[in-house]
Amino acid sequence: MSTERLLHRLAWAPRAGARPSRGLRVLEKDTIVPAPLDETFAFFTDAANLGRLTPPWLDFRIRTPLPIAMREGAEIEYLIVLHGVPIPWLTRIDVWEPGVRFVDRQLAGPYRWWHHEHRFESVPEGTRVTDIVEFMPRVPWLTSGFVGRDVDRIFEYRQDVLPQLLAARPAGAAAEARNPPERRG
Repeated sequence: MSTERLLHRLAWAPRAGARPSRGLRVLEKDTIVPAPLDETFAFFTDAANLGRLTPPWLDFRIRTPLPIAMREGAEIEYLIVLHGVPIPWLTRIDVWEPGVRFVDRQLAGPYRWWHHEHRFESVPEGTRVTDIVEFMPRVPWLTSGFVGRDVDRIFEYRQDVLPQLLAARPAGAAAEARNPPERRG
């Protein structure tokens, strides 16, 4: 059996329910990146960059064909390997305000609830990127401690790597991505 078919058979990830009225964990992290707001937001509009922001220990893969038109209503399918178990994850962009914020919500995946708001604000040093994540593990009474530690580790990695990734981008990369030069042939 091919690896892809095996992973499809393991696609057991349950659908997410409604937002729980209590028991939610909330994580908020700010990162200042040395890039202007338009370039920083453009970096996030390229879904392929999500893999660059995700720790290698999750073996993160985007399963939705690229490029993905990021907009309200866009759905993106991923696969992560969490503690050795491959888990499909489906998110939907619920809010899309270019240059200001966007919100993705898990439709199916490892959490009972996952709601991730990304905020962007121009600051003198570049751009402040704020991540606000509401989440609840599937079996909170059993898994809350280690799931919370994993989410913290994921966002600590993201805080470390995001400024490096944006500092490494050539000036004007965002504008060029939106308006590629004409091809001459």
